Amino acid sequence: MKLTILATSDMHGYVLPTNYADTTDQPYGVAKVATKMKELTAAATGPVIKIENGDFIQGSPLSYYVAKQGEQNPALLTQVVNQIGYDVGLLGNHEFNYGPEYLQKAINSYEHPILAANVLGENGRPYFGQPYVIIEKAGVKVAILGVVTQYIPHWEQPSHIKGLHFQSLVKTAKQYVPKLRELADVVIVAYHGGFERDLETGEATELITGENEGYELLHSVSGIDALITGHQHREIAGVVNGVPVIQPGSFGRFVGEIVLDLNKTATGVTVTGASASIHPVADCQPDAGILASVAELNQNLETWLDQPVGRVEGDMRIQDSMKARLKEHPYVEFINKVQMEASGAPISGTALFNNEGKGFDETITMRNIITNYIYPNTLAVSQITGADLRQALEQTANYLALEDGKIVFNPRFIKPKPQYYNYDMYEGVDYTIDLRQPVGSRVTELRFNGQPVQATDTLEVVINQYRAVGGGNYAMFTPEKIQREVQIDMTELIADYLRRHPVIQATVNENFQILPQED
Repeated sequence: MKLTILATSDMHGYVLPTNYADTTDQPYGVAKVATKMKELTAAATGPVIKIENGDFIQGSPLSYYVAKQGEQNPALLTQVVNQIGYDVGLLGNHEFNYGPEYLQKAINSYEHPILAANVLGENGRPYFGQPYVIIEKAGVKVAILGVVTQYIPHWEQPSHIKGLHFQSLVKTAKQYVPKLRELADVVIVAYHGGFERDLETGEATELITGENEGYELLHSVSGIDALITGHQHREIAGVVNGVPVIQPGSFGRFVGEIVLDLNKTATGVTVTGASASIHPVADCQPDAGILASVAELNQNLETWLDQPVGRVEGDMRIQDSMKARLKEHPYVEFINKVQMEASGAPISGTALFNNEGKGFDETITMRNIITNYIYPNTLAVSQITGADLRQALEQTANYLALEDGKIVFNPRFIKPKPQYYNYDMYEGVDYTIDLRQPVGSRVTELRFNGQPVQATDTLEVVINQYRAVGGGNYAMFTPEKIQREVQIDMTELIADYLRRHPVIQATVNENFQILPQED
């Protein structure tokens, strides 16, 4: 017989096939996923297990609207997942973004168990209840162990994870997999995390920090019949070290499928073969039931998104995101101004998070704000040294590279996962980065208030909370250096700034330059 495992991951609250920036039909969304799930379920021969692999309640304008506006009731969003009929769900790292009360409401709203075996309370036991489930279908006992990346404390606001301990995937699997092998016929590990090494060569594809442990798991823990992954937003389907693995992209672009061939006899069940694939949903028609269930909510969202909140004199649109990283752009300067006014810090750093943001139109709406500033960041003011600031700028310089004399975004930080959000641009200091210089010596000028920054200088810098606790492996930023926090979401801070300054100027002071400059 065959056992089919269907999985989604990192759908980030995208229910409808829209990016909310324009009217084009997008190749993703829960409504299309639901249609593909029905197709694959109908085509399966034998029992089907459905797994939702985390990062669902945060990431889209819709999920932001549900969390921050009106009723703040996650059930308005999670009900679409319930319609698909998953057997089990996971916590992702972004599930923690809106705080513990909202997270618990979301968990309570699901009609299937939510697993997080490695998120431990102060008593050392899984804080959110079940570490695993055992489901029996067609006489086959299937165990599913749910684990989230242990790296959450490096990103999340401390108040959101107070009293929680995040254990390594590998340690957790070594603890549970042997036990599950005794209790079940099939053992699945569902992991909201990805791979730290090339799946074929074993070469490191990122710093080995523990954020992603999938490769180590597959080579150090035996007894796993299938591995579901996520977090990195990659598109992966294959068999690694004898174990079928999938990672089905993001936003619901794909449904992952693993099919296990089972030999069922009087003495037990054995896995005799396996295949892995991912199925695009681009050509699917959105599920009518899901469309109907969010119609009123979506209309309210669209009305809110179209609210004008300010006006630009000049041009604050982003035509070329790469150029906006190499030469200061009015939108980037504006974000830094918002951060500086909100925090009182004289120096600010921010990033263009992806290549999809288009900046602000002449009339600025909430749609402009939320489709450009896509993360639920708050701000932190860190007290650092001049040496720390120089080190941070040297690190940000590593995200750029020279190819045939032309500056490009460093390919190392595009694959396997784009990391545009880790390239920072600063306001309040004047600096020059010369990419022709050796790594570690690329910051050739750094001034504050017209004076060269000395290594021993004490400086206050406002950055988003993700960076302030060392997110992006910026080791010079640590929690103990945080002096104060602004516990208001950046999208709200931007809107509030525009209410105080309803007309803004699209200007730049060109306080940084990246060399060599293009002709």
